Amino acid sequence: MAGLSSRSGRRLVIGIPSFWLFVFFFLPFLILLYISFVDMGESVHPFKPLWDPATGVLQLKYENYLSIFQSAEGAWLKTIYIEAYLRSIWYALCTAVLCLVIGYPFAYFIARSAPSIRPALLLLVMLPFWTSFLLRVYAWKGILGDYGVINQMIMGLGLSSQPVQLLYTDVSMLIGMTYVYLPFMVLPLYATLVKMDFRLLEAAYDLGATPWKAFWLVTVPLSKAGIIAGFMLVFIPSVGEFVIPSLLGGPENIMIGRVVWDEMFTGNNWPRASALAVVMILLIVVPLAIYYRYSGNRSEAGSP
Repeated sequence: MAGLSSRSGRRLVIGIPSFWLFVFFFLPFLILLYISFVDMGESVHPFKPLWDPATGVLQLKYENYLSIFQSAEGAWLKTIYIEAYLRSIWYALCTAVLCLVIGYPFAYFIARSAPSIRPALLLLVMLPFWTSFLLRVYAWKGILGDYGVINQMIMGLGLSSQPVQLLYTDVSMLIGMTYVYLPFMVLPLYATLVKMDFRLLEAAYDLGATPWKAFWLVTVPLSKAGIIAGFMLVFIPSVGEFVIPSLLGGPENIMIGRVVWDEMFTGNNWPRASALAVVMILLIVVPLAIYYRYSGNRSEAGSP
């Protein structure tokens, strides 16, 4: 009886998140995949059948995917969509690296602080989530604008007689994305560092290691799981970011999220927008699956 109860509990624990992923990830993905092969023609809705009722032949429009990788002139991998993908991946990588560089000292300081003040420090990290996302992004428009806080300080100090172009640039967009996603890096890093046995650092010091060497040889390897988790939590949503590039980026900073929006709502080309979204999902999910499979196999091979 106890074994039956234990099996039922395991199935429930596994079943609830599996059901959640099926309803809110896999099912929407299947819908996008379906629409990406539809030939809308003159229709106003994308949910057309993929088969001809008269002949029963399956009709898939592969051109929705082909147009992503081949330009109208026939050149491969030289389309605006490939440029948007590469630009999105580059900005996402830069954002993740900046969040890691800024967030690691924060997480380390919180983990090494007194237990009595850790809740307050964590509250400060999570406090921005209590404010509207749009309000936080719009606040940076006021800070980085031509007559914003930073330009007023620059001109007040006599460093420049004219406002410096900060808004609608790569810098403004990376600042906004780093600010928004920084807590997603700090929290997993803190969760890893707070469980670390800091007596290992003392042992390294006793063996003659300098503080910097002990940090690289002890602290960083032990926080590897937090680094990977934080990097993924920042990188994945940054690739498809739409709001921040639209509000803080310039016309040359168009990322794939904005391209999908334009194809779907401006051009009313839902199949191509769905194909762009499917390719973006695969670009993220497939490398992650390969990495976790490789790391899992390596861990099993190294286990006694």
